[in-house]
Amino acid sequence: MKGQPNDRAVILGQYILENNATVRATAKKFGISKSTVHKDVSERLPKIQPQLYPEVKKILETNKQERHIRGGLATKKKYEELARKNKKNCGNK
Repeated sequence: MKGQPNDRAVILGQYILENNATVRATAKKFGISKSTVHKDVSERLPKIQPQLYPEVKKILETNKQERHIRGGLATKKKYEELARKNKKNCGNK
């Protein structure tokens, strides 16, 4: 997503707000880096859309507080899938 950084900041902020999205998910959706998303919504957005920024910031703060939980769940899922594959492979010998 190329274009004017200020326009992009507003679009990204609206996307995060509408989808309760993480920085990572937003970056993936728009094909840009997480650093770009973070810079746009944390530095540019407050200057150009000060009424939108507090709502976006609240979502980002919530995501930040929950990320250790999501990371733990992802690790758990990974090892459950590995155990399932190993069990399946052991039974086919």
